[in-house]
Amino acid sequence: MSIEVNHLTKFYGDQKALNAISFKINKGEIVGFLGPNGAGKSTMIKILTTYIDASEGVAKVNDFDVHKNALDVQKLVGYLPEHNPLYLDMYVKEYLAFNANVYKVGKTRIDEVIELTGLTPEAHKKIGQLSKGYRQRVGLATALLHDPEVLILDEPTTGLDPNQLVDIRNLIKSLGKEKTVFLSTHIMQEVEAICDRVIIINKGQIVADKKLSELKADQEQIIEVEFDYRVEDAFLNRLKHIQTVKNTHDFIYELTFSTKEDMRPSVFDFAHDNGLKILQLNQKNKNLESLFRELTAK
Repeated sequence: MSIEVNHLTKFYGDQKALNAISFKINKGEIVGFLGPNGAGKSTMIKILTTYIDASEGVAKVNDFDVHKNALDVQKLVGYLPEHNPLYLDMYVKEYLAFNANVYKVGKTRIDEVIELTGLTPEAHKKIGQLSKGYRQRVGLATALLHDPEVLILDEPTTGLDPNQLVDIRNLIKSLGKEKTVFLSTHIMQEVEAICDRVIIINKGQIVADKKLSELKADQEQIIEVEFDYRVEDAFLNRLKHIQTVKNTHDFIYELTFSTKEDMRPSVFDFAHDNGLKILQLNQKNKNLESLFRELTAK
């Protein structure tokens, strides 16, 4: 098991930031870790990277206890924090060489991570001269220097332009073939594009832990329909497989069905048979963003 967390609890004074959290991550998984501000994401990451200790419970990385075997864990983990701390007066290669010396890795590895993270055009510059996106790449290159088995990335795509986003996405997915990646982000599209699995935390507790493939398979079918006048909810509840009816605006309704069958023809026929005119009819799916809102609004 690459990461194993059992009944982890963290108190800050009387405040409980994490409440008996448990999960396991296998080698080679790319897992998205989501939650609103204050949910406990940063606390969880700080515990896994040995920056702080849990109040109760156990966390392990490759069977090393993060509290008892902190140095072993640090050798295994590559960490990119959200607020990427860099020495702005140092040149890119100089900064990477400084960190390489800490990890006792050779010059060839510096060149490898520069190429891997797309830093080659900027490698001769001072970090202070770089854009936010390239500074993020320097942080990622630093996290990769010692070829860690586990990558913990906190908001890794912050400040990247659309082209850089694609490059870093592809890099993370490529790294995930050999390494375990634990990825904290606020960007749902990043999770859907990169991750195999998602863990959602809210108020210090895990509220969802699913593979992306399962999430997509479980998606409810949602149809947005606009009629030419207001219709009673009870009337629309006569539709086959209907689960919920929601009037979102004026004559627009959001109909949720518990079936994979395309219900648009049924809605059209129902309207025709009951003398209703349809002004628009759109199919929507319950995506990760709507699931996140549903689970964290409580």
